[in-house]
Amino acid sequence: MRVAMIDPSLFTWPYDRALALGLRELGHDVTLHSRLPEARDGAEEGVALAGDFYRVADSRAARRLPRPVRLGVKGVDHAWSMTRLLGRLWRERPDVIHVQWLALPVIDRLVLGALARVAPLVLTVHDTNPFNGNSPSWLQSAGHDACQARFHRLIVHTAQGRERLMAQGVAASRIAVLPHGLLAPQAACGPDAMDGRITFLLFGKIKDYKGADVLIRAFAMLPAALQAQAVLRIVGQPYMDMSGLEALAADPRLAGRVSLEPGFVDDAAVAGYFGPGVVAVFPYREIEASGVLFLALAYGRPVVASAIGSFAESLVDGVHGHLVAPDDAPALSRAMAHLIADRGFAARCAASSRAAGARVAGWTEIAASTVELYEEAISADVRVAHPAGAGRSRSAAAR
Repeated sequence: MRVAMIDPSLFTWPYDRALALGLRELGHDVTLHSRLPEARDGAEEGVALAGDFYRVADSRAARRLPRPVRLGVKGVDHAWSMTRLLGRLWRERPDVIHVQWLALPVIDRLVLGALARVAPLVLTVHDTNPFNGNSPSWLQSAGHDACQARFHRLIVHTAQGRERLMAQGVAASRIAVLPHGLLAPQAACGPDAMDGRITFLLFGKIKDYKGADVLIRAFAMLPAALQAQAVLRIVGQPYMDMSGLEALAADPRLAGRVSLEPGFVDDAAVAGYFGPGVVAVFPYREIEASGVLFLALAYGRPVVASAIGSFAESLVDGVHGHLVAPDDAPALSRAMAHLIADRGFAARCAASSRAAGARVAGWTEIAASTVELYEEAISADVRVAHPAGAGRSRSAAAR
């Protein structure tokens, strides 16, 4: 099967790559249509990248423009890129078109109808609440629901996602819940007694919805004797103004125990952040599925997380760590205090997370389920969109 995968800005590049490699292992031909990757995007080996988005907007000249001007240039470039992509796919005739991200729905909706005449459309809805409620502009979320209506099948990673799409009017028959896989191989680490200094780690892109501010306030609430046994690290590329977090971290009560580490982390360095004594913390205000959660499970880390999305569906409070209500700094602080004070509990949580990571579906298995969904979309396209076989000469069997 020939699959055209689309993620213009590489918003979900680690997921795209893992799924593409899984599909390739099963003998399928996948081409990812996106911008050209940069060094900070990480490894790209094994994935066929078309690089047909944002050739103008990502040029050196465009990067020197004021941000509002560059965003305008990028919007025009997106429209041109989508038009060129339509022409390319019309010539290449893939068997299915799998969209990972609707980068600019007000433009995308104008092209999706034509793309649907090329091949059946599948959409992975990584955020049922677009951009987790923090869209950079109304243009990047406007028209999202209208776009979703054009897809033959939609993929979500959680039951929460399925319920949300159904509440938006999407028929249950068009929705598939497919798991999110580990984004790192399971580490060959032994049992962790969690008997040294505890490091609470918030890892990944730093964005407002991830609740770093709540986490710093919760850490400041810890009793002094417990706080003295721990540190807090917030690590990742910032996509927000860091001044508010810097002010919170300067609280005299924290005595330099909070470390803000903005910047890209290379794939080869990731394992170093998830070593012994680390507790992965996810004080998110909103989420569907988190790739970093599956990093934490791969490395066997205890977890403290908001009781939403994949955290609530993948973790058990008191087994893998603690689940707390979003935006509840006192509850988050109590959960952190328990892991510091009861090292036996923390060690048991580490072991449980490691076992949970071992049970996560592999990418070849996820790819196989995705192919089944592709086949459903192809069958639905032939049966419903072209009941008499008009408009498309190839049958599902011929593909």
